[in-house]
Amino acid sequence: SALALNGKIRKVGEKILASNGKKADFASALQSCEEVGGTLAAPKNEEENKAVMDIVKQYNQYAYLGIRKGETSGQVKYLNGMPLSYSNWHQHEPNGKGKEKCVEMYTDGTWNDKKCNMYRLTICEF
Repeated sequence: SALALNGKIRKVGEKILASNGKKADFASALQSCEEVGGTLAAPKNEEENKAVMDIVKQYNQYAYLGIRKGETSGQVKYLNGMPLSYSNWHQHEPNGKGKEKCVEMYTDGTWNDKKCNMYRLTICEF
């Protein structure tokens, strides 16, 4: 099912962000982005982080980001394996002690490490 994008699109720099307003676990959210040729939104600077936060606020739902912790190292990386070039962790985060492999964005734009089986807003980037 293609993303129905009724006005829920933001352009930021070279990226386009879009949400279908649906909540899903991490794997399903990523899959729905990949099916339409994108990936989960992963802010690489403050401007992109704010654009994602605008969508999070619009739906008033936390969203998964396209960022994960490595299985072994626990190092936080983009989905393509590159190390983070920017982060906006909430105070005292990340704190999941290896059990929380995914990353969500709060409505204030800060990040928290989270288990991957929660239901969070899907926001894709293209």
